[in-house]
Amino acid sequence: MALSFCGNDRGSNAYSVDKGVLDNGCFVDALNLVPHVFLLFITFPILFIGWGSQSSKVQIHHNTWLHFPGHSLRWILTFTLLFVHVCEIAEGIVSNTQMESNHLHLFMPALMGFIAATTSVVYYHNIETANFPKLLLALFIYWILAFITKMIKLWKFADASLGVQHLRFCITALLVVLYGLLMAVEINVIRVRKYVFFANPQKVKPAEDLQDLGVRFLQPFVNLLSKSTYWWMNPLIIGAHKRPIELKKIGKLPIAMRALTNYMRLKDSYEEQRQKTEDPDKSPSIWKSMYRAFGGSILLSSTLRYMADLLGFAGPLCISGIVEHLDSSTEIDRTNKTANMTFGVYFMSSTELLQNTSVLAVLLFLALVLQRTFLQASYYVTIETGINLRGALLAMIYNKILRLSTSNMSMGEMTLSQINNLVAIETNQLMWFLFLCPNLWAMPVQIIMGVILLYYLLGDSALIGAGVILLLAPVQYLIATKLADTQKSTLDYSTDRLKKTTEILKGIKLLKLYAWENIFCDRVEETRGKELTSLKTFALYTSMSIFMNAAIPIAAVLATFVTHAYIEEVRLSPAKAFASLALFHILVTPLFLLSTVVRFAVKALVSVQKLSEFLQSDELGDDSWRNTEMSMSLEVGKKYKHHGDTKTINRKGRYRMDNYEQPMRRQLRPTETEDVAVQVNDGFFTWGSNLSTLSDINIRIPTGQLTMIVGQVGCGKSSLLLAMLGEMQTISGKVYWSNLPGYEILFDGSISKNRYSVAYAAQKSWLLNATVEENITFGSPFNKQRYKAVIDACSLQPDIDLLPFGDQTEIGERGINLSGGQRQRICVARALYQNTNIVFLDDPFSALDIHLSDHLMQEGILKFLQDDKRTVVLVTHKLQYLIHADWIIAMKDGSVLREGTLKDIQTHDVELYEHWKTLMNRQDQELEKETEMESQTTLERKTLRRAFYSREAKSQTDDEDEEEEVEEDDDDNMSTTTSRRSKIPWKMCCRYLSSGGFLMVFLMVLSKLAKHSVMVAIDYWLAAWTSSNPHNQSLADPFINATNYTKNDDTQIAEHRSYVPVFIILCGAAIALCLITSLTVEFLGVAAATNLHHNLLNKIIHAPIRFFDVTPLGQILNRFSADTNIIDQHIPQTLESLTRSTLLCLSAIGVIAFVTPAFLIALVPLMVAFYFIQKYFRVASKDLQDLDDSTQLPLLCYFSETAEGLTTIRAFRHEARFKQRMLELTDTNNTAYLFLSAANRWLEVRTDYLGAVIVLTAAVAAIWTSSQSGLVGLGLTYALTVTNYLNWVVRNLSDLEVQMAAVKKVNSFLSTESENYEGSMDVSQVPKDWPQHGEIKIQDLCVRYDTMLKPVLKHINAYINPGQKVGICGRTGSGKSSLSLAFFNMVDVFEGKIVIDGIDICKLPLQTLRSRLSIILQDPVLFSGSIRLNLDPECTCTDDRLWEALEIAQLKNMVKALPGGLDAVVTEGGENFSVGQRQLFCLARAFVRKSSILIMDEATASIDMATENILQKVVMTAFADRTVVTIAHLVSSILEAEQVLVFESGTLVESDSAPNLLAQEDSLFSILVRTHK
Repeated sequence: MALSFCGNDRGSNAYSVDKGVLDNGCFVDALNLVPHVFLLFITFPILFIGWGSQSSKVQIHHNTWLHFPGHSLRWILTFTLLFVHVCEIAEGIVSNTQMESNHLHLFMPALMGFIAATTSVVYYHNIETANFPKLLLALFIYWILAFITKMIKLWKFADASLGVQHLRFCITALLVVLYGLLMAVEINVIRVRKYVFFANPQKVKPAEDLQDLGVRFLQPFVNLLSKSTYWWMNPLIIGAHKRPIELKKIGKLPIAMRALTNYMRLKDSYEEQRQKTEDPDKSPSIWKSMYRAFGGSILLSSTLRYMADLLGFAGPLCISGIVEHLDSSTEIDRTNKTANMTFGVYFMSSTELLQNTSVLAVLLFLALVLQRTFLQASYYVTIETGINLRGALLAMIYNKILRLSTSNMSMGEMTLSQINNLVAIETNQLMWFLFLCPNLWAMPVQIIMGVILLYYLLGDSALIGAGVILLLAPVQYLIATKLADTQKSTLDYSTDRLKKTTEILKGIKLLKLYAWENIFCDRVEETRGKELTSLKTFALYTSMSIFMNAAIPIAAVLATFVTHAYIEEVRLSPAKAFASLALFHILVTPLFLLSTVVRFAVKALVSVQKLSEFLQSDELGDDSWRNTEMSMSLEVGKKYKHHGDTKTINRKGRYRMDNYEQPMRRQLRPTETEDVAVQVNDGFFTWGSNLSTLSDINIRIPTGQLTMIVGQVGCGKSSLLLAMLGEMQTISGKVYWSNLPGYEILFDGSISKNRYSVAYAAQKSWLLNATVEENITFGSPFNKQRYKAVIDACSLQPDIDLLPFGDQTEIGERGINLSGGQRQRICVARALYQNTNIVFLDDPFSALDIHLSDHLMQEGILKFLQDDKRTVVLVTHKLQYLIHADWIIAMKDGSVLREGTLKDIQTHDVELYEHWKTLMNRQDQELEKETEMESQTTLERKTLRRAFYSREAKSQTDDEDEEEEVEEDDDDNMSTTTSRRSKIPWKMCCRYLSSGGFLMVFLMVLSKLAKHSVMVAIDYWLAAWTSSNPHNQSLADPFINATNYTKNDDTQIAEHRSYVPVFIILCGAAIALCLITSLTVEFLGVAAATNLHHNLLNKIIHAPIRFFDVTPLGQILNRFSADTNIIDQHIPQTLESLTRSTLLCLSAIGVIAFVTPAFLIALVPLMVAFYFIQKYFRVASKDLQDLDDSTQLPLLCYFSETAEGLTTIRAFRHEARFKQRMLELTDTNNTAYLFLSAANRWLEVRTDYLGAVIVLTAAVAAIWTSSQSGLVGLGLTYALTVTNYLNWVVRNLSDLEVQMAAVKKVNSFLSTESENYEGSMDVSQVPKDWPQHGEIKIQDLCVRYDTMLKPVLKHINAYINPGQKVGICGRTGSGKSSLSLAFFNMVDVFEGKIVIDGIDICKLPLQTLRSRLSIILQDPVLFSGSIRLNLDPECTCTDDRLWEALEIAQLKNMVKALPGGLDAVVTEGGENFSVGQRQLFCLARAFVRKSSILIMDEATASIDMATENILQKVVMTAFADRTVVTIAHLVSSILEAEQVLVFESGTLVESDSAPNLLAQEDSLFSILVRTHK
């Protein structure tokens, strides 16, 4: 057939214009080409010039987002235009097939139109980017021309009385409308921007976020195409391959998504609700406020979701169409044809077009692409809304926390854990509910539509299938709720297990020295056993849930098709069978999700209830003196409001954080004389209950002087401070704060003091999780001189020098790595550093020893604060400082006993004064005692050093190569090559699977393969069954059409039904296999978890003590908590999901290739694309996941931190600063989360489009190779499933990769060396009562901590007689403690030996050696449980023996008084006993084990003088006949020793009795005694 534009059919002159030019259809079509050609001619040169010069544009960054008016509308219209053009092309091509010769004019203009429309949008985008609107004129002209030419065509069609029944008429009409609308959009741009025809064009700047280069989240600003495909994420995701994504890279959030903006939205609607409710007790509805604030986005997302769901049904319908029309020939009756000829060409109806299989294939492709785009857009919108809501809720909760009344916190109505739950759990529940809520209304619609379509395809039998699904849905819900319950109980057990593990690790040294590690290890294993039982239940329910998911569609299909075979008259055609199969696949998802959504909805209801209660809880009272009183001039009030941190005000001042920034809590009293800073009149104050804690308080605090408040414990001193700060509830009375105008003038030059803020150091020290410096400056500007002075006053310099990074060291959460005294001094330093008139110090000396207290008093309080003329209120128990006080307030039982100067009290209340004197004398005696001891501070500094460095003396840590901890996550080093980052950790997967046991792995692989093979078999059988022609003789190959008409109907039906039994058997097998696979995977997981934890625990418990010195406790605990949790609960599910989706995709590709081998050619480029997508995504996803995790923790900690330090924050008046910080933390976390979800969308859009391409290629290949219709149906149905599962393969792969890191970390610990427990002697060779005498020979002993390190003891020789009392002393780091460890073989003895009663201890099994010696350690360690467990965990002793031991340790009476006696409870770490009592328990523990050798390692370091005397006496009497080795830090405690060994830097320098050594003036021992005295 020759090609010609107008065609050359016989008998028609296509080119004649006799009837008039416009009446020639071909000419009108040619006219339609003109605008398109015009556009292409004009735009191409401009585009090329533009692209050439684009490189010169710097920072194009913003211009990208400058949108002309009607921007999104234009994109939508252009996309619609493109779609209509596609239809026009299809219609033209299909009509052309009906003609004798080729008529190019039928589809050529349409094709040109398509190209022109594409060009128009590219051109527009470039102009918009360059912000050069004048060039839009070209488009304007194009729209006008196109509109006119199409109008002519439409008018001619109408003339020829063609109407809506003809497809081409409809298409032309649609195009006219679209061009008209686009023309209108263009006119609107001219109207708004005035870029042409107007004198002064409009200058436009981008939105304010976009001028900020820090904003990197561009989703709201890019154009529609980039929005829907997440194109703007490309640089980030591909760049992640080269270098990891850091926080800097993801920048800030756009203003509309920041927590502050959303908080304002939510708060406004919440307040609106509050004003509407008449009843003040009724809380405003949070649901309504949420709807008012975020309803719009939810509606948008739901609309998108509905569109996606409806488009989802196009898949099955197109499949049905393609399969149906493959058989029937497309030949149409010729007679019909002539009737439809107008203008010499054929006009078809729309149904005719839809019978063309190629057209259907293209439609299917477009529908899939659109459906997926809408679906991802809907997900994105809900996630963004969810994140916005979470940010708003967090800000609301935080604001509420800052206003919570203190009594609420202290009376336990609002515990910290409740607040933490609100922040960590409830807000997330609501966020998740928002993510899932469009499902709530989309799913029912989807289900109803699905059932209607099924009914339309299959009739009544469809209802039976749907019934099966509906009946099984509640079962799923039941399983889901059970799962949640089991998870809770598992959590309880794992918390318990963690607590026990933590105890073991903290007391590991003691356990090893007493050879008790196995007993305690069994305690953990026992709890782990319970946890595993719970985990097995969890695994069972999980596998049931997975099983239900897989089995429901099979059961439904089985029920439907079998009933159809028996009740319907009509044979089941392949078209209907496969369309319904695809529909069943669609139906399963909403039903499966429904149970989850319902569960989340229930949880969300509970969360809202809790939130609402919290937001209604008591706030700080609104007593008149706290707020501005009417008498005060408005001016002062105004000044008040704007005082405070202005950082919260946005650049344009658009938003302020709430107006209650600085509530007027301190009222100024102009009438007062100026020398009183604070005055309380007739004050009665309470903590919540109506009983007053403080009654009848009348006091005044003089300005610029030192006031001290004294009194017994619990008489209300701290409460008085808090009452003045306005933290207590006032029953009656007033607190006046004077307005100190003098100060303003005084300090106008250098320092203007913050007038209404009080520097307050609370009794219980409170630190931020920040550096030491930040804790001290606390938001004030840094002033070096002042900072140095404060540090010296609090003598913090020595402590700071010990920290690894000086004052830039991060203090752990709640100051966990500092001692009490150090924490307290930092808090006092903070109060001193702040620039406030008034300083409140609440018992700042309680955790300090005497030297520090004196120094702080002299330098800090008397010098630093008094020189500054600041008003100081000091609560203290140290009466010796009363002489420094300018004013004294003595309290008793919640009221003021006396007030005045010390002189007043001396004259007026002699009794009280005398009482104080006796107390002072007592304190002086204690003082002497304390100076004798090595001061508490030096000890604290020692422990600090130990916390930050490993156990050895500092001299070693300096010259050690810090091989301490090779960080295991070395993948994060920049040096590592990029290929490393995209590798999947196969080795770890193998390690994990092998822990599960090979039988389980084999079973899993086998059952998985069997299940998927059976699934394919079911569908293949269905294809065979439906394709079996009624006139088919050979059942063996149902796909050959035989033509034999002899069979009658009955036989046909019987034959048709003969397929049923096999179908039933296959379905049954598939259901059974589903159950088996889901069970094997889950129980493989349980087995692996069991083995990994068991091995880890055993390895760590039996590791040498050196391991615990160099490995931080937190790191070990992480293996037992976070990593074990991942291995227990997350990996099995990810593994299951990954194998399932991978096998589904593979089986689908296999089936398609089997049906149409041609498909394999197209598969190669698709696979390459898929490989790159997953490779880039996995790396980026891992980084973003890490960022999300690492930004979440500080946010949660910040909340609990704030709740703990409420009084301090409010006293300092730093609420605004803390809010600002909270908003920053929230935004950072939200940014990471948003990027993570956008990356997930990026992946899903891409894999979905790939899936759509697979469907298209499969369909096209099937149509062109014209295979058997049944098999085509099979292939297409499978191709449709691929789109659903491709992205899951990648998502699960990246999840698994992240989770396998846990296995890797656990595995890295499994390679640690254990101690050698065996020894070279057999237990039977050791005498039962060894060591019976206690004779110790040390011969040429050399000891080191590790083979890599220098020796700590060099060539020691000593002899200790049986029953001798030996003292060992020496300076810090001389090797005293190392010797005590050598007795227990805890260190590496590499030369020489220790012989005890004739046996070399290195040859003994460790268990035997350590169980026969006793030691008392410096730090008393108690374990939670009972007293009995702490004294005798092996349960070998009688009660009498235990009581005897307690009696010797002077504890008998105290224990008797406890409920339960020996079975009395010991809390974690023995916190319910004092340090002295704990040390005595350790002593009792040593007595219980009647060993003839006792070693005391600095055992008296942490107890007071009295207890120490008891201890010394007891040791002398109870151990009279045993050998006692005392390692002393105070030389005074070994002056009575029969032999003294003096060590210096690892060698033994002196050995003699104490009197002899003292006699030698120059002996090291006498020098030590002199210096320590």
